[in-house]
Amino acid sequence: MLKVGQMAPMFILPDADMESIDIAQYHGKSNVILFFYPRDDTPACTLEATDFSDHEDEFLRHECMVIGISRDECIRHAEFRDKHGISVRLLSDSEGEACRQYGVWQAKEVNGVKKHGILRSTFVIDKQGVLRVVLYGVNAKGHALDVLRAVKELNS
Repeated sequence: MLKVGQMAPMFILPDADMESIDIAQYHGKSNVILFFYPRDDTPACTLEATDFSDHEDEFLRHECMVIGISRDECIRHAEFRDKHGISVRLLSDSEGEACRQYGVWQAKEVNGVKKHGILRSTFVIDKQGVLRVVLYGVNAKGHALDVLRAVKELNS
């Protein structure tokens, strides 16, 4: 698992429009909030993505680009985004590269069967590429506002 103060792992992933996004492009320009979530169009994931979208202007005022990541395919992201009016960028990590780098691809037991999935987690990366906030196993409800408060504290 990653820790505050470490350099954030870099990656290139496609977004909902199949445009490749290199996380390094924000280096020196913008803080980045990465929120990893299990699946598009599930109740908790929808709540989290729409909450981040609802506060996107506030995050931008604090020079933060908000990016959601799951293992869903680009087309599924586009459908999810369009259906719920999600404005934050959604990246497809279908191979699980970023999920493994950030330590969010974890095994859990469901009905006696061990399965892997994304542990809902959020990371705030500063303009120098350093992890400033590391949150594993978060609750979707109210999470975007918690992250916004943390960003405001970091900027004060």
